[in-house]
Amino acid sequence: MEIRTEDHGRHVIVVTIHNPDRLNAMTRAMIGDLARLWDELERSDYRCVVLTGSGTRAFCVGADLGGDLSATEDLARDINRGLLKTTPFPKPIVAAVNGDCVAGGVELMLSTDIRIAAETARFGLPEVKWSIYPFGGATVKLIQQIGYVHAMDLLLTARLIDAATAARINLVNEVLPGERVMAQALERADRIAANSPVAVQAVRRQISETIADQAMSREALDQRLGDEVRASPAFQEGVAAFLEKRQPSYE
Repeated sequence: MEIRTEDHGRHVIVVTIHNPDRLNAMTRAMIGDLARLWDELERSDYRCVVLTGSGTRAFCVGADLGGDLSATEDLARDINRGLLKTTPFPKPIVAAVNGDCVAGGVELMLSTDIRIAAETARFGLPEVKWSIYPFGGATVKLIQQIGYVHAMDLLLTARLIDAATAARINLVNEVLPGERVMAQALERADRIAANSPVAVQAVRRQISETIADQAMSREALDQRLGDEVRASPAFQEGVAAFLEKRQPSYE
């Protein structure tokens, strides 16, 4: 369970979410490590980041619900930075979506710029099924990126969609056989890294800061709504149902 890094040439780094036994779900420690890594990469000479998951089954399925589910200010800060929810980041990020991308995995992907997906990947935000508030930025970014009706369909139904549907609604750029995803992502990253880093990062910073400003304006409401959901009896039932692999009952 860790965040791994590997150089690809001089100016591209591959960041891998590594927890394959749990479909690359992120523990609190992993989210904190990712938050610190973004700070390091911002100060580095890397010009582009490729973000992926370990193995072939999943990119990331969000938070590890088997751990501590309490909410603290420190955790909120780590989520904000780890998922690049409300903090701008100047380096372009290419997502190599090697498998299922769910919940916080989608929210992390929403902070990337170019997305290459395996044809077997599935995408979804099932939080409301388990009485969890999607706290990682999807309630703002998803509507910005794919439009109101598609965003609300995913957020309210909790359904999963296939990669072809994700491409049709502009959630991802391209769908390829799984074995070609990383090569294509690296090719895009190399193209970006060959361009002027000053110009590229100026473009990325302008867009990133605009999105971050909009997300930050909603942060207090996000926190309050998340706290309300977490304090409800439905939250305990939803998480218990998830861990017990059964349908929840919200009678």
